[in-house]
Amino acid sequence: MPSSVAVVFPAVAVVVNYATGRAHLRPVLAGKTDFPGDTLVIHHSHEAPSWGTVEVGATLAPPPYAPLAWRLVALPALLATAAVGAAGPHGRKFHRLVRLASIGRSLPQAPETQVRDAVRAVRWAARLMPARWACLEQSTAGALLLAASGRRAEWRHGIATDPVRLHAWIEDAAGQPVEEPADTSLYVVTYTPDGPGPKPKVRRGVPRERSADPAAW
Repeated sequence: MPSSVAVVFPAVAVVVNYATGRAHLRPVLAGKTDFPGDTLVIHHSHEAPSWGTVEVGATLAPPPYAPLAWRLVALPALLATAAVGAAGPHGRKFHRLVRLASIGRSLPQAPETQVRDAVRAVRWAARLMPARWACLEQSTAGALLLAASGRRAEWRHGIATDPVRLHAWIEDAAGQPVEEPADTSLYVVTYTPDGPGPKPKVRRGVPRERSADPAAW
């Protein structure tokens, strides 16, 4: 399985190394660029410019309602995520969290209501933690929470451009981001519980190169 994923946009390529957590840019000259032989290449011909701006609220909104049972279990899930992130070399933290987010790979898909409750519960619990919990930590804890209930979350990690940025989130079985803003649709999926690259139609025989067009998955 490749450790690096390169998303080739019309003018730039973004390479993410899932072994080290490092990301870097490479220019695309005459539509071509070179990558190491073990890199999974995803070609993405469409970009939706955001100019680095999105609408955000001026005040911190209260967290959406989540059932008490989910909130109680969310606290241990966040503590476990924090422990995994801290247990080992700092340079490998990203890799450890990505692996943890994929822990429920073989479990049955959770219903949309359970996924929503898990995401909301994690965001509620994250406000009690004495540290900043970004999208990677929150989505990982959500995936872990669902795995603890015997279900699978469709965890996603992806890249968007203009400017280049990374994001992690959870989708429902229909492929819709759960409790996410509309601009999440701008991200190209680079890692799922199935491994590097967009989710394949069939788990076996994952191709080395894939289109980023959802219709081709």
